[in-house]
Amino acid sequence: MTPGSGGPREAPGARTAVPPRAAVHAASGHRLGASHPRQEGPVDLRLVPPALAAWVMAALMLDAPPRWALATVVTCVVAAGALLRLSRGRSSWRRVSVAGALLCAAASTGSAALHGADLHRGPLPALAGEYAEVEADLEVSSDPRRTRPRTATAHAMPPAVVLDAEVVRVTEADGTETVTRTPVLVIVRTDTRTGEGDPAAERGARPEAAWLALPPSTRLRVHARLEPPLPESDKAAAVLKVSGERAPHVTGQPSGAQRLAGELRAGLREATDGLPSDARALLPGLVIGDTSRVPPELDQAFRDTDLTHLLAVSGANLTIVLTLLIGPPGLAQRSERRGIAARLGLPLRTTALCGGALTLGFVIVCRPDPSVLRAAACGLIALLALATGRHRSLIPALAAAVLLLVLYDPWLSRSYGFLLSVLATGALLTLAPRWSTALRGRRVPPRLADALAAAAAAQAVCAPVVAVLAARVSLVAVPCNLLAEFAVAPATVLGFAALASAPVAMPVAKALSWCASWPTGWIAEIARRGAALPGSGVDWPGGWLGGLLLALATAAVVLLGRRLVRRPWLCTACALLLLLVIVQPPPLTRVIAGWPPAGWRMVMCDVGQGDATVLATGDGAAVVVDAGPDPVAVDRCLRSLGITRIPLVLLTHFHADHVAGLPGVLRGREVGEIQTTGFEEPREQAEFVRERASAAGVPVTRAVVGERRRAGALDWRVLWPPPEPPEPTGPTGPTGPAGSAAPAPAPAPAPRPEGPNDASVALLVRSGGLELLLLGDLEPPSQRALLRSPAAASFGSVDVLKVAHHGSAHQDPELLRRAAPRLALISCGADNSYGHPSPRTVDALRGGGAEVLRTDTQGAIAVVGAGSRTAPRLEVATRPP
Repeated sequence: MTPGSGGPREAPGARTAVPPRAAVHAASGHRLGASHPRQEGPVDLRLVPPALAAWVMAALMLDAPPRWALATVVTCVVAAGALLRLSRGRSSWRRVSVAGALLCAAASTGSAALHGADLHRGPLPALAGEYAEVEADLEVSSDPRRTRPRTATAHAMPPAVVLDAEVVRVTEADGTETVTRTPVLVIVRTDTRTGEGDPAAERGARPEAAWLALPPSTRLRVHARLEPPLPESDKAAAVLKVSGERAPHVTGQPSGAQRLAGELRAGLREATDGLPSDARALLPGLVIGDTSRVPPELDQAFRDTDLTHLLAVSGANLTIVLTLLIGPPGLAQRSERRGIAARLGLPLRTTALCGGALTLGFVIVCRPDPSVLRAAACGLIALLALATGRHRSLIPALAAAVLLLVLYDPWLSRSYGFLLSVLATGALLTLAPRWSTALRGRRVPPRLADALAAAAAAQAVCAPVVAVLAARVSLVAVPCNLLAEFAVAPATVLGFAALASAPVAMPVAKALSWCASWPTGWIAEIARRGAALPGSGVDWPGGWLGGLLLALATAAVVLLGRRLVRRPWLCTACALLLLLVIVQPPPLTRVIAGWPPAGWRMVMCDVGQGDATVLATGDGAAVVVDAGPDPVAVDRCLRSLGITRIPLVLLTHFHADHVAGLPGVLRGREVGEIQTTGFEEPREQAEFVRERASAAGVPVTRAVVGERRRAGALDWRVLWPPPEPPEPTGPTGPTGPAGSAAPAPAPAPAPRPEGPNDASVALLVRSGGLELLLLGDLEPPSQRALLRSPAAASFGSVDVLKVAHHGSAHQDPELLRRAAPRLALISCGADNSYGHPSPRTVDALRGGGAEVLRTDTQGAIAVVGAGSRTAPRLEVATRPP
């Protein structure tokens, strides 16, 4: 030993053995080391195989024949017993582990077989096959919910109230009464529209509200028609279709806990009534999972950005609530522990008991959805470890939670929501810490590193499952989750405070809800803007094959990323390239992809089964004719064209496939006016347009036949519909009182249209020397009436025809011959159920010399025109879907 060396001299090339505690101090980054150093041992995975075995067997045995389930249970128990008998000494722990997994598989098989037998118990399955009419006493087992109206068709399907229940007694038509316990799906048809001014129609809202207000555990008696279960309803033995014209007949009140939970939920909804529309819709969803107010377009935006987990109450919500009570979990057993319990001086075990009560209350109020149950089980196991003073890893807690929940409710084994919840939690516990450490080693700030690692890890493991369901991969999920994460905690805390204070102090609850509206509005804006980006996502093969391909692609990206992080310049280049792919700035897109083409005059957007046409009026401005069925699709189209100002939005008629996308047109743009037809049917869609226009502060006017307007180089004339017959104004008829001058003669009014299609606004447009005829969805009777009207004298052969009604077979041959278009454009959705466009219509147009283009095959279509009116040049560019 050399004096002053402090130890033996090491041989050249020898490695220095650093004690584990010293390594912890060295990795802390502090001059004095870590304040509470911990030595991390290997991850405890002993409970993972039993949990996986139970999960797999439950998924397989729910609908297996009873003899198969019995044979599986016997085989597993016998094999486990043999392994236990052979186990001797400390080296036999592997046999014990396998035996434990087999016993858990046997227990799960038995539980699944018993739950699956519920679907075949009693007379309901046979009666459902006969579509029998029955009287049924049932107990509600879920919150009633409104189905979202589908807007991919002309007529938005009316919403219905749907709830899960258990039939406890059924009375058949011949009087046979049977006591049973069979799970069913109840569908309440609440569409009671019987005509304007009919009292029955005015009473329709009250029964629907009564059905929606039913809490779980309520007992009802209904007269219903039984039907076989829906393909996606694995947990229901039958479907009960009930008329919603009357309020439900309640025969038993809900339990006290459910009544209290219902009052709390109703109080939060009342507290949010005065908030802006986004916060009013989202805050109950963020806090208690109540998404009844979330509009379809916002819900789709959350799906496109992979933010739907924020609308499903999850472990994050419970973690925030428990952290308020016990403080940071790492300090829970130290004298420096924080939280409300520490400030109140509650002992550790009392704190754990309070946490358990809070967790149970959380489940009751937020309802036992898969993510809530998984979070509650993990929380209770962690609280048990806290109360007993035993330190446990969270991986065993997650595995134990999965095992207990699958044994309790085997149907969770087939729930995609449960799978996504478990995968995301597992990624946060395993991948995220390692990725965060790697990012910190690259000088990324700790908080940003934690947030980025958590978002990336959850997206990496969940994206393949999402691809199975949606056949689409979001490219904005990670940045959108990062930007939204900062607002989730304040919105949740303020929302729960409003929930708790609403029953005792509604003004305080309203003030707290107003404060929560700011972070909630931020989250909604992130979802909308992310979904509207042109490159927000890419189509991907669906099904499990597509999920497997994405999993392999994700693994390849992760392995490649480990090498890229060593080259900062290459990482920066890849990030910029991804940003350009997502944002797709119009100037760059025009250079690379040739879209939109220079000098474009008209673009027919690809919005699926619907219409959305854009007419250029100048730099960044355009007139929009119809909005399509999807706000995200039309918004994305307008963004790709660089449209920021819209002097006029013209909605040809009020069918959903023409107006449901209006929020996407209004989003973030300066809109001067909305013009519509005078025939306001369907009424709910007309009301939807008025509400959206009022919220955006945009006036609504009616198109008048003969009206001529101009915007920039664009001018157009309204050809249809003619005015409706005037109503008598007095005893002397429409000319007014005796002695007054008769008004000037007006064009003879047309009879009242038979439907919204016949009242479509038709336009003759001139732009850049081109003449365009836009026919909306006019049917043959209106097309023939248009040819006979004075407006028909203003057009003959046109350059571009927007074919009526998505190219359906219902076209007037004389109108097609009169228009004689050089180019015929058809807007329709791929593989639509209507067979649009009709081959007969396409053949007739081509026989007349027209080139026919359609959005279902060509995608978005741009028309370029130049030259004089007598010799216009017509060019076409397409953007494949």
